[in-house]
Amino acid sequence: MFEDQKKRYRKFREWQKMPHHVKPMTEEEHICPTCGRHYVGNYCPQCGQSSKIGRYSFKNAFLLFIDVWGLGNRGMFRTIRDLLLRPGYMIRDYLRGMQMAYFPPFKMFFLITALSLVIDSGLNIRGLNRFELQEKEAEELFGVESSSKDKGNSEELDAKTKQSEVKDNKEQASEEKKDKVDREYERMKDGVNAWLDNESNSSYVVLMMLLLYSFPLWLLIRRCPAIPDFRFSECFVAMVYIINMLDIYTLIPQFMCVSYKTEMIFSLTVTLLMIVPVKQLSGYSYWQAVWRMFVALILAFIMALVLYVFFFLMLNIYADIKYG
Repeated sequence: MFEDQKKRYRKFREWQKMPHHVKPMTEEEHICPTCGRHYVGNYCPQCGQSSKIGRYSFKNAFLLFIDVWGLGNRGMFRTIRDLLLRPGYMIRDYLRGMQMAYFPPFKMFFLITALSLVIDSGLNIRGLNRFELQEKEAEELFGVESSSKDKGNSEELDAKTKQSEVKDNKEQASEEKKDKVDREYERMKDGVNAWLDNESNSSYVVLMMLLLYSFPLWLLIRRCPAIPDFRFSECFVAMVYIINMLDIYTLIPQFMCVSYKTEMIFSLTVTLLMIVPVKQLSGYSYWQAVWRMFVALILAFIMALVLYVFFFLMLNIYADIKYG
């Protein structure tokens, strides 16, 4: 029994490292309905139409409908399968040029994000709007809601304005100018935070975070054994595929409509699976992959903190210049 399990695992490991193989072309001759060209193969060499396109039917209509969303493409199902079972090897195959076999990473990323929004909007097992539920649960977990904070900031600024009325004209003008600068800064800051918190912008925020994390990670694995000349652009594409893999897993608790706390724990646990594709992609051992990912995370956090401070410092300077 134990030996059988070892053989199955060995076969699975061999399959993981095996790249995608294309079936040989048949010798059947086709006539293209569009241009009338006689040819052998899957696509017309003159106009590019598929040899499988025939008379219109409900089946063809359904396939065309799901193909609009990328679900009719065989590469989508193969990509999902390989991302779950052989993620790092699949990404390496894609980076080496095997791009027709797999679904494009960025298109897949936005499709999964759209599906996630649809599920959260009510297309889940309980038919609930998860946006409202998560907002309530987040308020209970983390305390005061943001609107109260904004209201407190506004009241504090109003109190400053009232205090300035008691002072002489010169000091009052200086205080009013300062209040205008503070108000403008708070308005721009709230606008930026509102944009970041908007669910429809979440995909762009994730891509920016990935770009930030990809750079230090690339510096640490750019001379990896599997790809000695690893490029930064390839590292970024690999990270998008890895996020797609994690998003596929997180769709499960979303569809099951679990609590916000349970989903957070599940998502944090699933994030540890990033080690597997990075290890398979780079050719490092698990320990070598882990410490590089951890150091890259620290560097990315420092970079994000510096950019955050610099950005809001620029907002403050802009508000000061505007009312200067």
